[in-house]
Amino acid sequence: MPIRNRFAELLPEITAWRRDLHENPELLFDTHRTAGIVAGKLREFGCDEVIEGIAKTGVVGVIRGRSNGSGKVIGLRADMDALPIFEATGVEYASKTPGVMHACGHDGHTAMLLGAAKYLAETRNFDGTVVVIFQPAEEGGGGGKVMVDEGLMERFAIQEIYGMHNMPGLPVGQFAIRPGPFFAAADQFEIEVEGKGGHAAKPHDAIDTTLAASHIVVALQSIASRNVDPLHSVVVSVCSFRTESEAHNVIPQHVVLRGTVRSHDPQVRDLAEERLKRIAAATAEAFGAEARVNYERGYPVMVNAREQTEFAAEAARAVSGNAPLEAPPIMGGEDFAFMLEARPGAYILVGNGDTPMVHHPQYNFDDDAIPAGCSFWAEIVEQRMPAA
Repeated sequence: MPIRNRFAELLPEITAWRRDLHENPELLFDTHRTAGIVAGKLREFGCDEVIEGIAKTGVVGVIRGRSNGSGKVIGLRADMDALPIFEATGVEYASKTPGVMHACGHDGHTAMLLGAAKYLAETRNFDGTVVVIFQPAEEGGGGGKVMVDEGLMERFAIQEIYGMHNMPGLPVGQFAIRPGPFFAAADQFEIEVEGKGGHAAKPHDAIDTTLAASHIVVALQSIASRNVDPLHSVVVSVCSFRTESEAHNVIPQHVVLRGTVRSHDPQVRDLAEERLKRIAAATAEAFGAEARVNYERGYPVMVNAREQTEFAAEAARAVSGNAPLEAPPIMGGEDFAFMLEARPGAYILVGNGDTPMVHHPQYNFDDDAIPAGCSFWAEIVEQRMPAA
């Protein structure tokens, strides 16, 4: 089909963009180089408007179709930031910044949306307006929320919005999607356990925070096993256990636990927070200690609108020749959720082949996925806003 042919022609060029971004990763909102490249290319492509500085380093391009009788405006979003991970891929274009790498494929997401923008600016074979959105700080910074809070949807009159993420283990060229709750709400907590420090040989003269904190870790697992309906999903993970001393013979005065709570249902989210606070406080008290809980709500549940999910599935079918797979619910968080709270839309997965999972030091985006991803973007636009 013509879309695929054009992106096959552009593949070497888009791959070169992607590998340059991979070699020069940037974190959170500090995506200055990446944003500059994106804005420069959008201007080179002939976008009607290019706006920089939304959410500090976010970039938005506006592409108007041959006509605008429909009045439709569709947003397409890609994330730009990398992760604080030491790269272990061994590729010739590996990160030049020690301790920072594109371990989630955002370099590929940015490159694919740039490729689609180039094609859409060339052809303009649609009736309406496309807004291409390049977002910083998806990896924990909530850049999507900042863009929404700064008026992204209203400023560009966006009516519906779409996002995409690569998925290792899914064959290249294959897509997967689901309606309704897709990615989980991702909250984080810190529990400070205060006791009475002492000598390890005289535990009766101390209040053992390590013992109290250890029981809290175990007791928190009862939230999933005994408090939440087994047909609903929740994950409570204590990921850090830190004492103030590393000595072999000291009972520490202070212990800090850190972790995450992930859920797909607002009521389950509320219940998990309430139970975590009560369990921590009561368990610490049982051992004579005190627990202080700081619970922070992070990314909300990412919910695909049913109508837009069906549109996205049809676009994926047109590109791949096969119906997209039904994706399972995913317990990872995704700040595209904030954009889907602001406007109806859908988020889809595109296959990255047999590669290590995202956030792994040996992960690498598969450039062979580029034509499928770019074609999906073009298909969404031309399907939702057919030329008059």
